[in-house]
Amino acid sequence: MSYYTPQGGLPPQTQLMSATDRAVVTPAYTFIPKGCNTDIVTMRLPHWNATRFWMLARPIEGFATTFWQYMAEIGAGGGSASPDNDTSIEHALFVLSGELELAINNGIHTITAGHFAYIPAGATWTIKNNHATDSASLQWIRKRYQPVTGINAPEPIVINEQSLSPTVMPDTNGAWATTRFVDPDDVSHDMHVTIVTLAPGAVIPFLETHVMEHGLFVIQGKGVYRLNQDWVEVEAGDFMWLRAFCPQACYAGGPEPFRYLLYKDMHRHYEG
Repeated sequence: MSYYTPQGGLPPQTQLMSATDRAVVTPAYTFIPKGCNTDIVTMRLPHWNATRFWMLARPIEGFATTFWQYMAEIGAGGGSASPDNDTSIEHALFVLSGELELAINNGIHTITAGHFAYIPAGATWTIKNNHATDSASLQWIRKRYQPVTGINAPEPIVINEQSLSPTVMPDTNGAWATTRFVDPDDVSHDMHVTIVTLAPGAVIPFLETHVMEHGLFVIQGKGVYRLNQDWVEVEAGDFMWLRAFCPQACYAGGPEPFRYLLYKDMHRHYEG
């Protein structure tokens, strides 16, 4: 499996803006190409050591309101013994590179590229890069959990995508598949994080238009994505942020599979 990892750095003074001129913010979607994620847009967070973050999405009134999404680079010896003090927040992590020690409540896990972790709201957790020289990187999604009376909150999940069999979408001959880390019928979960894989030349052949908000981080390959009324070329490292009901579809390019990490909010009434 191949996963895009953050590059950082700064472009030279001689470079034209072709690496970033695809960036756009619209009322229906935001598109952040990988070239925008340079050193000057990183941020630090309290109680994190040797770690920097690129914030890709955050709740904004009138747009996407359910989630935060970060790309993180954890340096050698870095991490946090207190990653998030807000006990109402649930977390999903997906490792892009390196090796990390993740502790959730009383369990300790070694997670590497391809590992997904779900951390329930209120859980005690820590994360550390024990390597002496190499950094590690991951995607981190935060959401305020919406409890439901009579339904138990979800338990932690730690699993590598390579141990899962993707679910092939009907009538696609395997060209379009989804790797699901959570049972889609389990209503204790109010968000899903999946990996969508499209073989070169495959297509999502209709405009999906639905109530879920989306964060899409391209982890491999390239394609052309329909965002509202626009067709946008996308590649590994690019991020798309879609508000509810934004029409979407795509064509996968080649020569390798087009794959993206997908967030969506699920299984709850929506406040209005």
